[in-house]
Amino acid sequence: MIQRLAPHVEHPLALGSFRSWLRLLKGSGGIDREFLPRVFFVTLSTFLTSPLRRYESLRYDAAIKSTAIHPSPIFIIGHWRSGTTFLHNLLCQDENFGYVSTFQAMAPGFCLIGERVLKPLLADVVRKVHPTRLIDNIPLSLDAPQEEDFAIANMSPYSFLHLFTFPRQAPFFFGRYALLDGLSGHELAMWKKVYLMVLRKATLKAGGKPLVLKSPAGSGRIRTLLELFPDAKFIHIYRNPYRVFLSTMWAYKTVLPKSQVQKVSPEQIEAYVLKFYARLMRRLLADKACIPAENLVEVRFEDLEAAPMEQLHNIYEGLGLPGFARAELAFRAYLASVANYQKNRYELTDETIVKVNDHWRFALEALGYPLLEPSSPPRPKKLRRVTIRIPSPGGLMA
Repeated sequence: MIQRLAPHVEHPLALGSFRSWLRLLKGSGGIDREFLPRVFFVTLSTFLTSPLRRYESLRYDAAIKSTAIHPSPIFIIGHWRSGTTFLHNLLCQDENFGYVSTFQAMAPGFCLIGERVLKPLLADVVRKVHPTRLIDNIPLSLDAPQEEDFAIANMSPYSFLHLFTFPRQAPFFFGRYALLDGLSGHELAMWKKVYLMVLRKATLKAGGKPLVLKSPAGSGRIRTLLELFPDAKFIHIYRNPYRVFLSTMWAYKTVLPKSQVQKVSPEQIEAYVLKFYARLMRRLLADKACIPAENLVEVRFEDLEAAPMEQLHNIYEGLGLPGFARAELAFRAYLASVANYQKNRYELTDETIVKVNDHWRFALEALGYPLLEPSSPPRPKKLRRVTIRIPSPGGLMA
């Protein structure tokens, strides 16, 4: 029964803020009719859970506001599908660190009061509907580390992840909340307020431990993160751009059908992937120079995959992190648990090679990957123009 209902009664914002959801709908630029049941479900679920968020606010606001975030969080940066999740899961096996959990990301407004009763109930539903993540075969657990941006999305309109719900506005959400471009002083202050609230809750839950945070969008916010945390440490993980393109296309095509309330063409999706990677990586490559050398380590995904313990040791040494020896057994246990993990397989075609070469040559050169050549010259074909429209944000920022 749950499996049959899932397409209509599941959405990443289902346990989020009712007020934020209404603001997003107001500025959406229109909802396609076929997705109205999904919109109704999210509207109903966010409304019905509003008392829980109110109760948590009354009970915990004072404690949250008085919680000091450790001054040296660790930020894992790098484009989506570059190994950020694997590295995040690995590092969080070290009990010296805290993190934003999947439960906090899904229900940030009542994750503290819901720990004992609501989380087990939700975990049972998750096991039946999504035993693994949508985009790969990694087991899904509510206690597992998660991107803090999911929590931001469930608390406010200030998240790039809303592009998966409103894909026709993807350039708007990506530019403003992955890169923080074009924000007014008030909007940036609101983004920081929500972001720090997420981190304070995670810190409170972790007992004050330094946080390990992973959001690929952090790659576009390095300067702002350094303003908030001058002593922050960064790990940049990168992967062969040809593989990143294929994996990112798969991710969009897998996630959108579960979350979108607007239709978008395959050509539009591809245009987003090509443009967003270029913008994010150019920003990352430029702004990483702002990070003090002793606070930045860079690692190739291929090297981490081939020799994870060696690369972890290099990360700890490079950033001056204590506790590697104490955490070694936990690292090895986690690696053993995912030893049989099967990655998705993709075919690298001449067409893909040409597209990546045309749009991401700068990244291939900067990251040290060889430029591939198609096995046969591309055939001339009629070009199709794809226009990326940015609808008026309407009431989004009201």
